[in-house]
Amino acid sequence: MAWTAAVRRKDVTFTNIPEHMRVCSLHFQSGQPAYEMLETHHDWTPSLLLGHNEVKVPDKDRFARHLKRHKNQAEKTVERAGDQVDRIEESSLEEEGMCEEECVQCKPRCDEINRLLEENRNLKRKLAEKEFTEEFLKRDDSRVKYYTELPNYETFNVLLSHVTPFLPQGTRKLTPFQMILVTLMCLRLDLPLQHIGHLFDVHRGTVSAAFHKTLNVLYARLAPIVHWPDRDSLQVSMPHQFSETFGNRVAAIIDCFEVFIKRPSNLQARAQTFSHYKHSHTLKYLIGITPQGVISFISKGWGGRTSDKRITEECGFLDKLLPGDLVLADQGFDIKESVGMVCAEVKTPAFTKGQRQLDAKDVEETRSLAHLRIHVERVIGVVRNKYKILSSKIPINMVLPCEGENVTLLDKIVVVCCALTNMSSSVVL
Repeated sequence: MAWTAAVRRKDVTFTNIPEHMRVCSLHFQSGQPAYEMLETHHDWTPSLLLGHNEVKVPDKDRFARHLKRHKNQAEKTVERAGDQVDRIEESSLEEEGMCEEECVQCKPRCDEINRLLEENRNLKRKLAEKEFTEEFLKRDDSRVKYYTELPNYETFNVLLSHVTPFLPQGTRKLTPFQMILVTLMCLRLDLPLQHIGHLFDVHRGTVSAAFHKTLNVLYARLAPIVHWPDRDSLQVSMPHQFSETFGNRVAAIIDCFEVFIKRPSNLQARAQTFSHYKHSHTLKYLIGITPQGVISFISKGWGGRTSDKRITEECGFLDKLLPGDLVLADQGFDIKESVGMVCAEVKTPAFTKGQRQLDAKDVEETRSLAHLRIHVERVIGVVRNKYKILSSKIPINMVLPCEGENVTLLDKIVVVCCALTNMSSSVVL
């Protein structure tokens, strides 16, 4: 403002105007101040001191220092920019050199990465096999047969789909697949629960709970597999060795097998379960098979002291027979009268009854009967060999009635083992 006042006084020439303000001075073409009320004129500039009593003369030296300082700052900025450009160029050259070096090492690194990825996939596959998942059985039918005694994975998958919807979902440490596999391993190999817990990385109590829950589901779902066929189905598929000897009348071949149990503490139970034939404490089961070799009947467990005749008469087997049916049995089954009450017939091997020898007819019939009746013993042997739990001593808590049911845990095990045996090929060709 002091400078504009000096301009109005005409004591400042154009050469004395600072360089950065010469542009503004070009507007003062008239050299005279404009009318003070004509504010829109380009020459109008306030000429009052605006509260200043004196007008200071511009300090040229100070302004020169200001220009020099700004010039130095601009030069330094240019230098810094140049240095930065040089560094960028140097770094780009270094990166180009590094890229050339990396290109030389690129192929070995890619090969190493691919090798590590392949190794990782193999380790994951091996880990899945060790964890007893579906991959553990899917690729090897020999494993399926060893751990479950089912013929192949397709059969196991059918069983899995038939049972899985009735098992607990998502609330257990074991998956439904593992629960079924644990149960079948207990039945098949009779492994200790502690050992199975180590295999599946769970507690022994978890294995025990899974076994009991899965066994109950298997019993409910597989029990219908052990069923009594109708007469027409039997006669249509009758094996020729039976039809040649007895026609189409054979309905079942029966026998009893015993399962060893531990010695009961109760004296009465101890007396009822002691078997003089096995010289041990047992539970006895009546089993019936069709001429085709399929298990068609299995009774509940009876004390080992109980006779074969009493079991046959009271287990419900006679209710299955129709008039005209023929039953093949061993000598211990003295059930001709009870079978005759339902208009059926039983064939047992003949014995001398005090005679020196049998008649030729009885000898031939006994030989044919023994040749055909042996199938039931073969089936019993198959069930025992496939499921080792039936060949070991069963704890007493497994022969007590289940809560709210009239069957024992051992009864359920026997039924499930017989049903699983029916899912395999028959012993009769």
